[in-house]
Amino acid sequence: MTTPQFLIFAILAATVALFMWGRLRHDLVALCALLACVIAGLVSAPDAFAGFGHPAVITVACILILSHGLQNTGAVDWLARSVLPRDAGRAASMAALIGLGAVLSGFMNNVGAMALLMPVAVQLSGRLNLTAGQVLMPLAFGTILGGMTTLVGTPPNLIVSGYRAQTGQGAFGMFDFAPVGVAVAVLGVAFVALVGWRLVPARKAAGAGRFETGPYFSEIRVPEKSKAAGMTLRAFENAIDDGRAQVAGLVRNDVRLIAPNRGRHIHAGDILVLEADVGTLTKALGAFDMVLEEQDDAARKTTTPRDDPATKKEKDATRDGDIVTREVAVLPGSHIVGRSASDLHLRARYGLNLLAVSRGHTPQQKRLRDVALQSGDLVLLQGPADAMAGFIHDAGCVPLGARDLRIPDKRKAVLAAAILLGAVLLVSFGVLSAAIAFLSAVVVSMLVRTIPPRQVYTAIGWPVIVLLGALIPVAGAMQVTGAADVLAVFLVRTIAQENAIAALAVVLAITMFLSDLMNNAATAAVLSPVALGIAGALGVNPDSFLMAVAIGASCAFLTPIGHQNNTLILGPGGFRFGDYWRLGLPLEMLVVAVSIPMLLWVWPL
Repeated sequence: MTTPQFLIFAILAATVALFMWGRLRHDLVALCALLACVIAGLVSAPDAFAGFGHPAVITVACILILSHGLQNTGAVDWLARSVLPRDAGRAASMAALIGLGAVLSGFMNNVGAMALLMPVAVQLSGRLNLTAGQVLMPLAFGTILGGMTTLVGTPPNLIVSGYRAQTGQGAFGMFDFAPVGVAVAVLGVAFVALVGWRLVPARKAAGAGRFETGPYFSEIRVPEKSKAAGMTLRAFENAIDDGRAQVAGLVRNDVRLIAPNRGRHIHAGDILVLEADVGTLTKALGAFDMVLEEQDDAARKTTTPRDDPATKKEKDATRDGDIVTREVAVLPGSHIVGRSASDLHLRARYGLNLLAVSRGHTPQQKRLRDVALQSGDLVLLQGPADAMAGFIHDAGCVPLGARDLRIPDKRKAVLAAAILLGAVLLVSFGVLSAAIAFLSAVVVSMLVRTIPPRQVYTAIGWPVIVLLGALIPVAGAMQVTGAADVLAVFLVRTIAQENAIAALAVVLAITMFLSDLMNNAATAAVLSPVALGIAGALGVNPDSFLMAVAIGASCAFLTPIGHQNNTLILGPGGFRFGDYWRLGLPLEMLVVAVSIPMLLWVWPL
């Protein structure tokens, strides 16, 4: 092994380790990998940013913008209202919802499709007498499956297509992925809708009037006249929820105590960090005359003679009875990820109070206002309805309560759908490349204002774009140094024993495994050159192996970190890290069983 090959393997190993560690954003890890390659001399400085002009990156950005147009105009809301049955049973309702999610994901960003259908899934769970998680996880998996059916359905398909173009055979067509992808998606959706949802852990007994989430961590203040003053923490916990709630912290005289002794007495003026669901939180506030700290703090500020605009707006709304409370999920890629309520100036800018945060079962070590929000967090907000709507739109969040599925602008909804369909047809008939066709669609959308020009740049998920742009030169370094060929020869000789079908299965399995641990686009970028190397070593059709990478990269079902849609349901579904494999493992086994024969039939070796 040469020195450049050793260096690129070391950089890739460190990159995968950082992806698995999960403490750093994926785009930051990708940039670190790119810089390491430049410093090591594996990527020249002029080529370092070539990935940002790659057709796959341009196409992904355009799809994100067009998806935003479909959301804004209400086109998807109309489709959901038209397709989803209102009075059907569990099997038909689940199949319709998951199938709709899969179809939408074939032509728009699958995270956007998931975000649009999440409120529908929450409402459906109540009607079907299921927990929200039993509907949200099948929906998330269905949207992931749908992405593998078309060229633009998911970034890995575009990356794989780009590597095929580099071999001189041209890029894959719009529906080249469909024969295998549709077969896998249809059988996968059928399995999830009919059987798989039963494997999803139900964190709350069916029949609950609301959906189950992880516990909220909220701060409640003990006023002078509160009945809790003088009680021990143990007695307080037992009184409000038979010991199922927990006081995870206590703030006294601005000093925070982590995991306080349960025999400690509660004093007036204390702030209790309570770990409980919303029902228990409501019981504690009502039975013991306690108040939410943020709400109480806002009330104290409204007694000042001169109010700032946000406070005045909140007071006026209070008089008009327009104060609302909303549970909101933080989307992956939202600009509020990594920022706290204090950083966002939530009250000063929007007139909103952060009442509680739910993050699975992870205890919070900071004051509520200082907790940095993460993807998949569920937050409880209170404030004026119009301010709430503005924040949800600006922050890129999803409200989890009921919502009206009316069409904001029927004409623009039809126009947005027609523009997207036109771009798809141009690519399908080979008139334009994907990047040019979808860029043209974006320009037309701006001209007819189905996408307001001011929203074009905010519609792009920049972390995904940066990740792709940074990793494409890194993956290219694998080819230039010969590292991809070295790894390919090792896999062929040692694991597959020179058997082409076994090698195809190995590529699929490795891709699926890595996709569960790191970003799926990153997995496709790293393994595409390896797949080409394996095909070259065996002297077989490289398309079979590239398609195996595309399928495997789209099948991240075992962990909440493999795909953004898995992360998105972590809080609203009340899930833990180990909950995903119960449905994900059988589904991945089904994918392997279906895709290997289909790959050999459609793309023979």
